[in-house]
Amino acid sequence: MVKKSRFGQILINREVIDEETLEKALKIQSEESDPNGRMLGEILVNDFKVDHHAVFGLLAEMYAFRTTEIDPAKIDQSQIKHTRELLNKFPEDFKKELLYKKVLPYQLTLGRRNTLIVLAANPTDKIIERIPVYTDFKKYEVVYCRLTTLSDLIEIISPQKNEFLDLLEEVSDQMNEVREREEESAVDEYALDEEINKSLLVNLFEGCLIEAVRKGASDVHIIPYEKTNTDFYFRIDGRLTLWHRQDNTSPEAMAAVVKDRATGVDRFERDTAQDGFAQRTVDGHLIRFRISIVPIISAEYERRFESVVIRVIDDRNVITDMKKLGFQEQAERDFLKAIGKSRGIILLTGPTGSGKSTTLMAALYYVMDPSLNVLTCEDPVEYVIRGARQIKISHKLTFDEAIRSILRHDPDVVMVGEIRDKITAETAIKLANTGHLTLSTLHTNDAPSAISRLYKMGIETFLLAYAINIIIAQRLVRQLCDNCKKPLSQEKYPVALEMGLTMEELESGQIFEASEKGCKKCNNGYKGRLTICEALYFTPEIRKAIVESGAEIDEQLIRSIAEKQGMISIKDSGLDRIRNGLTSITEVTYATSED
Repeated sequence: MVKKSRFGQILINREVIDEETLEKALKIQSEESDPNGRMLGEILVNDFKVDHHAVFGLLAEMYAFRTTEIDPAKIDQSQIKHTRELLNKFPEDFKKELLYKKVLPYQLTLGRRNTLIVLAANPTDKIIERIPVYTDFKKYEVVYCRLTTLSDLIEIISPQKNEFLDLLEEVSDQMNEVREREEESAVDEYALDEEINKSLLVNLFEGCLIEAVRKGASDVHIIPYEKTNTDFYFRIDGRLTLWHRQDNTSPEAMAAVVKDRATGVDRFERDTAQDGFAQRTVDGHLIRFRISIVPIISAEYERRFESVVIRVIDDRNVITDMKKLGFQEQAERDFLKAIGKSRGIILLTGPTGSGKSTTLMAALYYVMDPSLNVLTCEDPVEYVIRGARQIKISHKLTFDEAIRSILRHDPDVVMVGEIRDKITAETAIKLANTGHLTLSTLHTNDAPSAISRLYKMGIETFLLAYAINIIIAQRLVRQLCDNCKKPLSQEKYPVALEMGLTMEELESGQIFEASEKGCKKCNNGYKGRLTICEALYFTPEIRKAIVESGAEIDEQLIRSIAEKQGMISIKDSGLDRIRNGLTSITEVTYATSED
């Protein structure tokens, strides 16, 4: 029996969370009931993505902590100096721990007894009790401060350092010019080793991984640029941005460093694609990296260039609360109804990078229960899902073999990473028709075309009609930065009108676009991404239209029936986001251009 929570009940009364979320959070808390177990607030914020201020602001109010509002942009130099001096009184390791926990010894108030003002995003954090142990400050007052404000203050007063990049900067003058090789067909391994040792490329690689995590990059691209340069790109909010260009270093040396620091790849193999992995602890969190290496051509035929792409797998980005997916009302209602059933297929479609896996993960966490056997079959496995049995794919157990084995493993809920072919499709259909809830993905542009794709794979229409619960077609669009977005300029009115917006909406000043240069809080006017989607729920009318299809699936008929029943298209979903000031016309046009 999960214990009750007074704080949780207050959160429900204030409509911060609902009963179901509280029950799930309390259950996680009971499973972590060791000395280092997390507080309820931490679980709600980290695992269920509940707004930090909504939780901890209420906690501060409940325990009568004083609250402060500070504008980081207006903090003066004397205050910065004063706070830095206070921080320097703490041992370096403890100081790092304080800042990591977003606890900032901010000000010393003078009086009969000096009082240290401590700003904290979580005023009940146990680390605050250790402050008197490390300094002479025996009297202190904890003051609640918003997480976003505190993060900005810390960035101004004590910005995070990347020790690997600091080391690299110190020795930048040691970077040697690459010698022109006399060999035309072979890479000189000894020369590579010498170059790596002298140039400290290891520091560059390790520093790159840390920066990628801190900047929220989903991928790192390491690409040869000319014969003595290598480019490092970060994919942030779906766009590649140049992070660093390493001059006077052979791309072969950089690729060798990546291979040396990864597991599962052969440094001396340069003629075939390789997949490896690595893991590092960054700012107290274990981060996994999936590494893909492929050989690429060069203008100099004797060179052995390779392209490296590193996927950053940060479990903190997993969404476990369905409401945090941001679906519109009808789509969310239909999705919850579909995954609430004990059988049937939940199908997510869209191009690569459209958030399909994120949605599947949230759905899995929604249905997860200790009484259910939840199996997943993915290649590769990205996120570790607590409570699920994730089948390990290898050269001894291929994806196809794993799919076949699922039926013999007494599942209740199954997630198949992707329906790739007829075998996978038939297995998903068989699972659905034998009483299993099955979740999977497919690459199609919209929801109705997913039915056509499965039909062309060889699945009969009556099986499709009665095996599938819902098809969600989705895209990700970048979210406008609230700090610097601006009303749409008049020269873009014609495009907006063509998309379906009205002149009244445009003249209201509530339709926005990105600032050209952006600000310190965003990336070129955008910060984060959100979902636009269409949800095709299989009603009796939809099933009838599919069963009565002839040689071809009538996608237009299915779409018209669905839209009459309340489904909105991906484009209309995007327009709704524009009207609510969340994204721009440019983003929606880009995301829906093929529709």
